[in-house]
Amino acid sequence: MNLPSRVKLVEVGPRDGLQNEKQPVPAAVKIELVHRLQNAGLTEIEVTSYVSPKWVPQMADNAEVMAGIARKAGVRYSVLTPNAQGFEAALKSRPDEIVVFAAASEAFSQRNINCSIAESIERFAPVVAAARAAGVYVRGAMSCTVGCPYEGEIAPERVGYLAGLMRGIGVQHIGVADTIGVGTPLKVQRAIEATLKHYDLADVSGHFHDTYGQAVANTLASLQMGVWQFDTSVAGLGGCPYAKGATGNVATEDVVYLLHGMGIETGIDLDKLIDAGQFISDFLNRKSGSRAATALLNKRTS
Repeated sequence: MNLPSRVKLVEVGPRDGLQNEKQPVPAAVKIELVHRLQNAGLTEIEVTSYVSPKWVPQMADNAEVMAGIARKAGVRYSVLTPNAQGFEAALKSRPDEIVVFAAASEAFSQRNINCSIAESIERFAPVVAAARAAGVYVRGAMSCTVGCPYEGEIAPERVGYLAGLMRGIGVQHIGVADTIGVGTPLKVQRAIEATLKHYDLADVSGHFHDTYGQAVANTLASLQMGVWQFDTSVAGLGGCPYAKGATGNVATEDVVYLLHGMGIETGIDLDKLIDAGQFISDFLNRKSGSRAATALLNKRTS
């Protein structure tokens, strides 16, 4: 095992976590959530996305949220930008990083963004070039790297093909995402192996949903390969509008509990993180999706 001594977590709760919520989440609540997360020690926060409010109404307040954040030194704020129009709007908010995304599944690509994988890469190429010219870091996300709701299992070769395309247009960092949470450790490791043919280990991260309760196991399997960067979502917020039954991302609290229990540094204060998760769970009027947070909150009250 080649376990890292320190792990970097990218908190995606404010964007990926909240984008599918049916009830409106006011900008002030989103801003407070970001503040609580950065005060808990998160140094990478995916804040919002610049997509059409027609498709993702929950993110219509993107500029207001970005303007309202009291930025903290050492914290990187990223936004999702699916096209040139979104990037131009995002640039006014001064993000440190943009995120572009493509699927390893043709069917998912068509259902999600109405174009083929090759067409999605053509669409992103000018966005990536413009971002890099403006000095903005570009992170890529590969959806459905182990399974697709329409195609079923995804071969590692498809993941490698997509990683190569992303690399070719200048994407600097790539995330291997199990969007619908069907992955198990060996499948996830194969997807990562395929990605590592195109990207260095330092430029690869894991993004696991917990639909089948495998996300922590998949995180551990990735750690054993030396992967030291992961996307996580406070209180396990999230899902996927195009993947029926998919639950949230792996809870940040659960991953931090795992890492700290293994003696791996994160720079995150677990108690403050739990409080941030409780804040947003209280607003949404439901229990946290984090098992660790639930257990530790029960311990506090007892």
